[in-house]
Formats: sequence, C-alpha cells, structure tokens
Amino acid sequence: MTERDAAAELARRRTEYETAGLDVEDVDPDPMGQWRRWFDEAVAAGCVEPNAFVLSTVGEDGSPQSRYLLARGADADGFTFHTNYDAPKSRQLAAEPRAAMLFTWLQLHRQLRVVGRAAQASREESDAYFATRPRGSQLGAWASPQSELIADRDELDRLVAEVAARFADADVPRPPNWGGWRLRPEVVELWQGRPSRLHDRVRYRRSPEHAGGWVIERLAP
Repeated sequence: MTERDAAAELARRRTEYETAGLDVEDVDPDPMGQWRRWFDEAVAAGCVEPNAFVLSTVGEDGSPQSRYLLARGADADGFTFHTNYDAPKSRQLAAEPRAAMLFTWLQLHRQLRVVGRAAQASREESDAYFATRPRGSQLGAWASPQSELIADRDELDRLVAEVAARFADADVPRPPNWGGWRLRPEVVELWQGRPSRLHDRVRYRRSPEHAGGWVIERLAP
C-alpha cells in the first residue's frame, strides 16, 4: 500500500455509533455517581482496563503532557491515583495543580472528561493502598528511578534484584517518594456516541450556590 493509499484508507475509516441517547434528565445528579454507573457498565461489558484514564498536566515549559494511568479510588472527594512523587507528572502537579482526566470506554462509545485540581493524598491513604499492591510492584516502586535515563534493561533488573535482596525477609514498606494524588473535579463532561456524529454531551459544572452543588447542562456535539 502506498503512502497515498494509506492516507486515504485512514480518512475513510468510519464507525457509526448506534447507541442509546443521553440527556440531562438521564444522569445522576452527582457526577461521581454517574462515573460509578458508567464504570460498572464498562466492567459488565468487558471493557479493557475500565479504570484507565489519560492524565494531562502542564509541563514546566507550559506545554501539555499526557499519559495513561489507573484510577485506584473514586468517591465524593474525587479520583485517586498513585505514582512516584519525583516523576515529571508529580512535579508538574506540585507546580500547577490544575489537571484533566479522560476515561474512554470504546466498546460503549463513551468518554468522560474531568477538569479539576490535584493534591497529594494523605500518608495513611497512600500506605493503605501500597500495602495492597503485589510484592513485585512494591519492589518496582523502590527500584525504578521513574522517567530517568538508564543504560539498558539489565540496569533495571539489577536495581530490582538489589531491592529484592534488601527486603528479602521483610514486608516492603511504601517508599517515601511514592504515594497518591487526588483530583477534585470542577467540571465533568459525559460524551455518548450517536449516529451521524450528532453525539450527546452533558456537562456538570461545580456551583456551590446551586442545589446539589452542580449545574448540569447539555452541549451541542
């Protein structure tokens, strides 16, 4: 296939989204309740990694930075995820806590966008989650100098082996530079795919003056 043919094939790709509609009257009055509803439906539908999301932060140079992570908590206080506090995303959140999350459930033709502010989770919460991780993941959190340059895979394997020997006869504690972040939503947008690209979009905006704390409104596709 030539480059021109490949470009034409890409331009021709179409999927018609034949799904049930979504309107303001259909959604939970609280966006976290709606997220839980859609998450449960994604699990039931067999969506791959239904708690995966894209986290977008502001880089030191002002450029956007995005990467996939896994949500490990979702409650009235927002969404929680865990990472290395020395990693670029943590440094970026510390400097500029405004961030965005994007959950996508392609099998259901749905996405859910979140804009809000992030803050570090408590030590107790980070300790509790770290204790549930598989031992290999615990060792990896100590061993990996996340996002730093390394020579090759052998170097990483050596670092893991050193940590495994260090904690050979003990439980693995949480590293001091590893823990949780919580993003508190200020805007949440639901997107439901519909035929002819006339998708349904419903947005929540946080409003303390409004009953329930949220304004819910419909957006044009």
